Amino acid sequence: MSTGSVSPRRADTRRNHERILTAAAESLTRCGAVSFNAIAKQAGVGVGTVYRHFPTPEELILAVYRREVRHLVEVVPSLLEAHPPEQAFRVWTSDHLAHYMMTKRGLAKALSAATASCGELPASAHEAMVGAVATLLEANVEAGTVRADLDPETVLRGLGGLLFLDPGGDWQNQTANLTDLLWRGMRTAD
Repeated sequence: MSTGSVSPRRADTRRNHERILTAAAESLTRCGAVSFNAIAKQAGVGVGTVYRHFPTPEELILAVYRREVRHLVEVVPSLLEAHPPEQAFRVWTSDHLAHYMMTKRGLAKALSAATASCGELPASAHEAMVGAVATLLEANVEAGTVRADLDPETVLRGLGGLLFLDPGGDWQNQTANLTDLLWRGMRTAD
């Protein structure tokens, strides 16, 4: 018996799981709908595989939501390692949060239905998002680029305007404009 190795079947299961979530997130971004057949085709798996991983559309929708939130939180440390704090905040906002918000916009109706049948969204998701913003703000406070009195919850609410981005429009420019507006209000006095 070997220890520490992952069976090829288990690794394949994890890859399928991730491909299904990726395809579902893209589908929800484009049309706000979940079609197991379309998701299976896009993910390159059989529809039965989708049902084995996610027996109901609600479970799939909640899994996409959790995955997106987890990614937003987990990417913060690497952004702070790769960029100065202000740039890390801007990259997080434009390259990560804006994409999430556009996906969440597609998810909104689906999430409402999913939570009605499966229970409430985990409060930990919102807390994790506030924590990600707090980490970015703390790094910027230490760098002297933003005021120390900022409330991460308030900043996250301000970034909530990204929910109104049009994936088919000039969302990159709109994201930059919103980030600049918020940054002017957050920065230290000159």
